[in-house]
Amino acid sequence: MSDEIRPEGQADATPEAPPAGDTATAVEKPAEEQKTKLRQDVVITDVGPCKKHVKVTVNREDIDSRFSDHYGKLVKDSHVPGFRPGKAPRRLVVKQFEKNVGEQVKNEVLMASLEQLEEHDVAPLSPPNIQIDKIEIPKQGPLVYEFDVEVRPEFDLPEYRGLKLERAVKDYGEGDVAETRRRLLADYSQVVPKEGPADLGDVVVAEVLVRDDAGRQIGHVAESKFSVEKRLSFRDGLARKFGEQIKGVKAGDVRDVDVELSSQAAGGQAGKTVKAAFHVKDVKTLRQPELSGEFLESQFGVSTPEMLDELILVSLKRRLEHENRRSARLQIIGQIADASKWQLPQDLLLRQARRALSRRIMEMKSDGMSDDEIDKQVRLMQQDVLKTTELSLREHFVLQKIAEKEKIDVDEDDLNDEIERIADQSGESPRRVRARLEKEDMLEALAAEMIERKALDLILDSAEYKDVPLDQDEEAAPLATVEAQAVPGEMQQLPASAEPPTPETEGGQTS
Repeated sequence: MSDEIRPEGQADATPEAPPAGDTATAVEKPAEEQKTKLRQDVVITDVGPCKKHVKVTVNREDIDSRFSDHYGKLVKDSHVPGFRPGKAPRRLVVKQFEKNVGEQVKNEVLMASLEQLEEHDVAPLSPPNIQIDKIEIPKQGPLVYEFDVEVRPEFDLPEYRGLKLERAVKDYGEGDVAETRRRLLADYSQVVPKEGPADLGDVVVAEVLVRDDAGRQIGHVAESKFSVEKRLSFRDGLARKFGEQIKGVKAGDVRDVDVELSSQAAGGQAGKTVKAAFHVKDVKTLRQPELSGEFLESQFGVSTPEMLDELILVSLKRRLEHENRRSARLQIIGQIADASKWQLPQDLLLRQARRALSRRIMEMKSDGMSDDEIDKQVRLMQQDVLKTTELSLREHFVLQKIAEKEKIDVDEDDLNDEIERIADQSGESPRRVRARLEKEDMLEALAAEMIERKALDLILDSAEYKDVPLDQDEEAAPLATVEAQAVPGEMQQLPASAEPPTPETEGGQTS
């Protein structure tokens, strides 16, 4: 399919050469005329998922007009040896300044031409890859240049009001609070010897040998400490059933644990499941610190164990609220995306992945999650960053399109209010938060996240809910992390640059 935009004026004309021997005179044009729109033909063609080819033909008369303006000023102002200012023949001025004027006119014409392309609703995801230094204005005829550009996918929005969604509910009891308190205090606890087998919450000291599906050793982790939680994340892989498979071991035992390697794992093992044999050297447990007023005040800002439990309960409810919003997003995107199939190219996913992580971190901070929880979520997202990025991009495109249809936007006051909210949660000053966001080039991403949040709120406010018990599946299970890689070597890196003006949204499972 192609979309051809008709020319807006006369046919192209060849440039008029200045007569030999003429004396040049300055021709000044009003500023309004110099800003006259270019007459140009634009042909836009689909060349793949989220990609269009753009061919632009700029009218020669408009180019010559700009040449004339530049040379007219030079004839009046330049100094040519042997001639008084303003009296040099035009042909000598052209000869002396042809190269510089050519570059100036080329840049001026290209800038004006690209600005006018905005009228054609190309909706680029990133700046077009135009090699300006390789574009030359011909001696005669129009300027023709072309390029490929990534664009937003085209799809129809089905009805998004009144969607039927499931919402998790749970009454948190003493057991939930106690389990969360245990994990919260783990970093402050003393590791001490334990008599008997390992249980959840304990620590095992083990050497790990990793083997592929053919039994060949492909990795080795020197003797290290591993917290016994339901899941364990290496830098390059996830053991989803770690607690189940390691529970009950004693010193001297060997246990096999299944590790799903990430899409960035080294050694040609990306995406595969391998066996990690834990050779257990010792089993230890954690002795929690005394919950004195001084300790609680310094670490959590409360003065009694009861107040700590209240703080934990608030955190659990906030986390459930966050989970419900994330679950609603998944349900919404699933219903809308299923109604209109569209593909996302692999190179787009690769380049968007880095900023997808940044956006996801921003949302979790905005929802009041702790740094430790955020770190664990980021680790999970990195296990299969392309999958989570694809999900996040689909969310972004759908919510942005709804925001456009509903005319949802944010202004500077909205942005300032959001920065103040983030500052209150982080204990920083709004000025420091804004400075950090500007330094990290994340203000635009914050504005996009706010727009999407408003679009999501609009959908959620009109939705019909069915309350269901909170599903404590493995994706919500407690996670332990280690810095070691299951497979040695340099992990596959994401592209270092991802600078599209339309920022990608966050993605990934939450727990």
